[in-house]
Amino acid sequence: MSSAPDTAAPHSAGWRFKLGIAIICVMAGSWLLVPILAVADVPGSRIAALTGVLFISNKVLLILVIAIMGKSGFQQLKRSLFGYVTSITPSMDAEVGPWRHRIGIVMFCVPLISAFLEPYVDSIWPGLRPNLWQLQALGDAMLVASFFVLGGNFWEKLRSLFIRTARVTTGP
Repeated sequence: MSSAPDTAAPHSAGWRFKLGIAIICVMAGSWLLVPILAVADVPGSRIAALTGVLFISNKVLLILVIAIMGKSGFQQLKRSLFGYVTSITPSMDAEVGPWRHRIGIVMFCVPLISAFLEPYVDSIWPGLRPNLWQLQALGDAMLVASFFVLGGNFWEKLRSLFIRTARVTTGP
């Protein structure tokens, strides 16, 4: 009656699992204190101290979650989270058409070029560029969306830039 080390028995959503989820929600929610305190004009030194405490306490709470949930509960949580993430990731097998590739490359390059040029534009012509966080968030969202538009093969191409021994192969 041996089982593989990767698999665990299905875990019911008992009180231990629910308590672990609640602690994870507290971990994530505790980070909301940082912007709230910044808006409340709390001194920066206290916000920095809180950030350090939150960083360390979240690591301790994560170990506590694993201890409370147990191995099977934590693996169930990982399966459900990573199952959702893998369902929305781009497929490696799907071929991207030429127009979709062009649009994806523009979506990928525009935020990077914009972020690269912002300091120079600000120093050459102050006040030309509107300093709106909404535009910066739009650029970040466009960059993330470009990975989905370009498909799974693009991620492998991008990843190969950081592999010294990667070689380009031309297809038929």
